[in-house]
Amino acid sequence: MFDTVLIADWSAATRKPVKESKDAIWLGVARAGLAVEQVYCRTRLEAEAWLDMFFASERSAGRKVLAGFDFPFGYPKGFARQLTGQDDPFAVWQWVAQRITDDEKGQNNRFAVASEINRAFPGAGPLWGKPSEDSWPEIPYRKSGIIYDLVAERRKTDLVAKAASSCFQLFFNPTVGSQLLMGLPTLERLRKRHQAAVWPFQDIDGAQLVFAEVWPGLIEGAVKLALANGAAEEIRDKVQVRLLSQALSGLDERAFSTLFDAPSSEAKEEAWILGAGCGQLLDRQARLATTEADMTLAPPPLRNDCFALPAGVDWTPVDDALAHLRDRLHPVTAVETLPLSLALGRVLAEDVVARRSNPPQPNTAVDGYGFAGPAADGAQVLPLVAGRAAAGQTYDHPVPAGYAIRILTGAALPEGVDTVILEEDVTCDGAKIAFNGPLKQGANTRKAGEDAAEGDVILSKGRVVTPADLALASATGVSHLAVRKPLRVGVLSTGDELVEPGEPAAAGQIFDANRPMLLALLASMGFEPIDLGKAEDDRAVLRGHLDAAAERVDVILTSGGASAGDEDHMSAILREHGAMEQWRIALKPGRPLALGMWQGTPVFGLPGNPVAAMVCTLIFARPAMGLMAGADWQVPQGFELPAAFSKRKKPGRREYLRARLRNGQVEVFKSEGSGRVSSLSWAEGLVELPDGAVDITPGTPVRFIPYASFGM
Repeated sequence: MFDTVLIADWSAATRKPVKESKDAIWLGVARAGLAVEQVYCRTRLEAEAWLDMFFASERSAGRKVLAGFDFPFGYPKGFARQLTGQDDPFAVWQWVAQRITDDEKGQNNRFAVASEINRAFPGAGPLWGKPSEDSWPEIPYRKSGIIYDLVAERRKTDLVAKAASSCFQLFFNPTVGSQLLMGLPTLERLRKRHQAAVWPFQDIDGAQLVFAEVWPGLIEGAVKLALANGAAEEIRDKVQVRLLSQALSGLDERAFSTLFDAPSSEAKEEAWILGAGCGQLLDRQARLATTEADMTLAPPPLRNDCFALPAGVDWTPVDDALAHLRDRLHPVTAVETLPLSLALGRVLAEDVVARRSNPPQPNTAVDGYGFAGPAADGAQVLPLVAGRAAAGQTYDHPVPAGYAIRILTGAALPEGVDTVILEEDVTCDGAKIAFNGPLKQGANTRKAGEDAAEGDVILSKGRVVTPADLALASATGVSHLAVRKPLRVGVLSTGDELVEPGEPAAAGQIFDANRPMLLALLASMGFEPIDLGKAEDDRAVLRGHLDAAAERVDVILTSGGASAGDEDHMSAILREHGAMEQWRIALKPGRPLALGMWQGTPVFGLPGNPVAAMVCTLIFARPAMGLMAGADWQVPQGFELPAAFSKRKKPGRREYLRARLRNGQVEVFKSEGSGRVSSLSWAEGLVELPDGAVDITPGTPVRFIPYASFGM
């Protein structure tokens, strides 16, 4: 019935801390029984903005959505008529939405609104509970003394679901009454913006977005089981929205349809808890989800043969190797939705669509005077209307033809204004202006949407989010972005000869230069580097390292052991495992490159020499990992510049020389040895020499690729 299920655990509290905490607003999203994400929102305004974006995105994707909220959608029968004079529950929604105020700190006026509600009823109540006995005299501090005769204390659905709380309780846990007052205004705005159908008040057949009341108490057994088996710091609210969204999205159509039976005739006014009376079904389904606690919506794993080369291939040209990686790899990271403040450097998981045009309406690009253009050649005199238009301060009256108005940069053009003349080109006496024409119609103004129109794709899927992208998203009303989780890349050094910097080095031992270099490279490229340490030349030990790494990371980079010698244990155990390809790439430096899969995790076996390891990472691992992280395939930007060196190269393989730019020319390091670590620090990029033969003399154009083009 539904492609996506969203569950909201609401809160009436003030703003919560940055760190995830309980009693905040939690949103859980699931599809086909798999959890997609759980979103932490510090305030109701933040939650509404996220939901706005989410519903718009789901609508654009053509997905049918069930959105469940854990507070009552209605009051007991008779309440609506007593308060609004109508039996329509939406009359209550509108009444509350018109009165509730809420700010970015979560400060609100719910007790004042509750007082107004109580004044509409005879006697004490029906709403009760408050922070202190002395405040809001119309609200009883405790329930004692309230007689529920005009309306019942609980709805029919509360009795069927065996919910202990009442929608009239404002304070002292559970504060369902406060959640209701602070939730209905949000629902009222969202349902109108997104044409949502609200069950059971409305027919939901054919609706793309359906709102329903839910109660996590129906899956209490599954929640307790998950908390008992989970980490000590697990947040109950987060677990609830995950399990309930998974349970609902995992039901087959027949089981789902039974949840939408509302046997009580009062449901059209009181609302109904989705699944009330079906608690065992939902709890059983949620218990199944507890065994899938770590499952998120993620792409399928890579095939074990994704690195296999065509039969008969021996030496592989660089371009063929890159094309093979590009064609065989795909994203492996899950998707999450983040506010703009946390999205920098992430990879967009879907196209971003402008929610509002920028500018949203025609405005002025300069300080000056606006009028209906064009202005004819020669002297012009126009009387001024009273008032002015400024950015954020609209002029709400039409400007008559033949009149002008004082207008400041960024101000929306008032009705009757389509042209602006610069103030320095005007003489003004306070009552009228004089200037010389001609001036064409539309001069010094900006059209609505000339930067971006509502509904335009402003950022494309696969793009890495930049500060400029955040400005564009914000300017067009987008508050959250669907992004890929960072690709976790583990780095493992191998070899008995390696010691850590600072440790004593015996004869024949060297300090490990590759691991700190690779970890820093990964961080600069936007991946999440995971230090896997170093492994000695023992195949059993190495297998243990790889087993542990496969549980922690998405990709493994190893350095050393990539060839086929007696001590090249990495390539040997990958070969034994049955999922290893050793690529002999027509490349200098870095010919051997071992590629394989270990328990479903891709492994890049890099050469042990630092220069070769870095070149292979930049040329092969970087674009491959970018693709697995969800980004577009990345080709480094190179520049044709004159050489400041001489070199004669034979045909057969591509070469990368360590190079830097000086006085408009490219110079290369004095030695091409792949063990010269100092050359990497000396260089500012690489010179790429083609596969064929070349004869370079000073002044010959060569392709220089700055380190920055690789994301360093």
